[in-house]
Amino acid sequence: MLRLVIVGASLAGLRAAQAARAAGHDGGIVMIGREPHLPYTRPPLSKELLQGTQEIEDSALHVGELDVEWRLGVPATGLDRQSKRVRLDDGTEAPYDRLIIATGSRARPWEGPGSHLKGVHTLRDLEDAVALRTALSSSERLLIVGAGFIGCEVAASARALGVEVTLVDIAAHPLLPFGPQLGERWARMHRERGVDLRLGVGLAELRGRSGRVEHAELTDGTTLNTDTVLLALGSQLNTEWLADTGLKFDPAIVCDATLTTVSDPDILAAGDIAAVPVALADGTPMRVEHWTTAAEHGQLAGRNALLHPADRAAHANPPYFWSDQYGSKIQALGCPALADRIEMLEQSPEDDRFVAACVSGERMIGIVGMNAARRLPWYRKQLTQPQPLEQVKAALADDTKTLGAPVGASV
Repeated sequence: MLRLVIVGASLAGLRAAQAARAAGHDGGIVMIGREPHLPYTRPPLSKELLQGTQEIEDSALHVGELDVEWRLGVPATGLDRQSKRVRLDDGTEAPYDRLIIATGSRARPWEGPGSHLKGVHTLRDLEDAVALRTALSSSERLLIVGAGFIGCEVAASARALGVEVTLVDIAAHPLLPFGPQLGERWARMHRERGVDLRLGVGLAELRGRSGRVEHAELTDGTTLNTDTVLLALGSQLNTEWLADTGLKFDPAIVCDATLTTVSDPDILAAGDIAAVPVALADGTPMRVEHWTTAAEHGQLAGRNALLHPADRAAHANPPYFWSDQYGSKIQALGCPALADRIEMLEQSPEDDRFVAACVSGERMIGIVGMNAARRLPWYRKQLTQPQPLEQVKAALADDTKTLGAPVGASV
């Protein structure tokens, strides 16, 4: 009667509990969560929920009759590996036989002058999304600091609401992991929708009166008027409660391919907080901060936690992630951030749909597509293992369902 404790009651944690039950586990399962809510899905927070086309209850994940002990609104504060106990904020402890860590990450703060002013937001959880949606309902000018996935998605959502948007980033292009070639395309997409995109510049100071933000000064000396600010500066791992445990971090919890921590066979990790070997990165442990990986990790960790370490299965799927902006769907497979160059493989005559290969050396290690969802399954098969780009092109030449004639040229 193995006792399973899962710390982190979001997507990865929920999928772990569901997978353990589906695998026949009838012992105790304790689900520990920092937030007071039952698990919910996060992608709509920057899109549908923010735009008002989806309500809070629509974000809830289906829990059903899951037989677990819920400990919500009570964050973990420590871990004793010797006695196998998780310490909680309310002074209690949760003993375990196997532990799954899925505490994820939180919004990275900015602590510059004016960060305390009203009207300054981050976006990571449900409360953040509700507060930002309320602010945008009466906002005229939104400043977004950080042109990553969250920043770009919120920019698109705010423009749909008629809000003026200035998007600032110290990088030379938006969506940095896709590289400069595709970055120019994303920059053009935002500017064509009326976003004031300012690149190669950061935030220096926020100023206001009566405790509310009114102005932002950038590092190039420019002053902007704004009544709402979103700090979209990436994420910070929720690992403080694991200090002095002896678990290996780099910077996430280092795991083998079965999601078992390299430090302890009775502890597994899933989602944002896990660094797991990725075949397309030559087996280098990588932290993948996306919805699909969290779901897959959770399912696998839930099954593997019931097994002897020698019997556990490996996670082999290439990373997959997507972003919806201005009615277009951007999808990616593999490791675009590690690519040396981008080559266009398919492109519609109207240039509104494409598939591009992310290449390292002579190998294809990733795919980026826009409005090409039906083509992604074919490429997923090609990415089950690293292979030469020319081999993929040869297979593509025999495929009859392309978006258009394969072009094989640089973007």
